[in-house]
Amino acid sequence: MKFSIVIDRDEDGTWVIECPSIPGCVSQGRTKDEAIKNITDAIALCLEVRAERGFPLTVETQQVEVTV
Repeated sequence: MKFSIVIDRDEDGTWVIECPSIPGCVSQGRTKDEAIKNITDAIALCLEVRAERGFPLTVETQQVEVTV
């Protein structure tokens, strides 16, 4: 399965990554590559827990246009 992720850096320089289609699935790392590896592991674990608890594996995400 492929998932979209959101990549950001916090004020301390730590890379923070989340998977919007899995509520609460967030990870981080000292480097971008480490953070991506960590979110990959986190996604697998989140999917496992959601399946065990009978939750839908993902939630719907979509894009909207905002005019500024």
